[in-house]
Amino acid sequence: MTTTATQDPRGRPAPRGPASPGAALAVLPHVLRAALAWTDAHRAEFALPNDVLEPHTQVNATLKPLGELAQLCSTVRAATAPGTPEHEVAGDLVTYAWEQVSRGGLLLELLRAEPFAAYPYEIYAAFAGYGLRHEGFEALARPLTATRAWAHTEQHANRQLGLINSERRVGVVTHTDAGGVLSRTWLGGLSEPWTFEGPSGYALTHTVFHLTDWGRMPDRVPEKTDAYLRTWLPAWADGCLESGQWDLTGELLAVAASLPGPAPLEVLDALWPVLADVQHTTGCVPETGVPVHEDAPDPYPFIDCYHSTLVTAFAAALSLRSLTDGSGPSRERHTP
Repeated sequence: MTTTATQDPRGRPAPRGPASPGAALAVLPHVLRAALAWTDAHRAEFALPNDVLEPHTQVNATLKPLGELAQLCSTVRAATAPGTPEHEVAGDLVTYAWEQVSRGGLLLELLRAEPFAAYPYEIYAAFAGYGLRHEGFEALARPLTATRAWAHTEQHANRQLGLINSERRVGVVTHTDAGGVLSRTWLGGLSEPWTFEGPSGYALTHTVFHLTDWGRMPDRVPEKTDAYLRTWLPAWADGCLESGQWDLTGELLAVAASLPGPAPLEVLDALWPVLADVQHTTGCVPETGVPVHEDAPDPYPFIDCYHSTLVTAFAAALSLRSLTDGSGPSRERHTP
């Protein structure tokens, strides 16, 4: 049986009881708005440094957070109703990220410097999927993505799915078939569920995100993959709760809300109250470890909570869409 957890005095999951029907809907609106409010209040932390194009600049500490801000907030906006505070804040944050990359101009400079690196293209695709385009970037990217070198760049299968989804977003012919790539992933191979751990967990979640265009097209998930996930998500998520892996818990919740068909109610009702308890009063969520419950304007360093907070907002928006059934985009059948 899927169960839920409360926090013991040390902040770790206490013994679990039965999930309460409707528990997710009771906490999700506040969790979403609080996570977005924290992100909005800390938008300056996502700003790119003046030397972002220099070789010594750390991509993972500069462009990666900004790209994640654009990607996850664009999905939050797509999954929420126009006119709501969360819809407006998410859209404003995407616009902020677009301005940080000089409305695409900075991404063009990155592409010129590293023409066969995937990350400038993937960051651009996050904006392109939102409707923000740069003619010069696409004019250079078009012949590059048609080369044999682009099609044969060696990378892990779930990363290749990310590139395929980026190509779909930009609107070019994909360099290979998504179904064949999916079969080479940990998830696509329906791996033994007991082999689930941190790296395979993140590979699994991103396989689903790339396959479904970050939850926007749930029906791209094949039936056997859907059944496998519905069977094993409860056990995997329970293990994440036990070990305080809040970021991965949020990603698994986003996966649960990205499945085709009816929402997995027991999973959402079991997990969301726990993550709501972990969320600080400021709205941020730590990636791992014992949560801080004391009042503090910044209970965690930015680098240790920005991603998990964005993921919480992303998963909350998808979960609300899944539970309310009607506020999000239509679900088309498209199994690779």
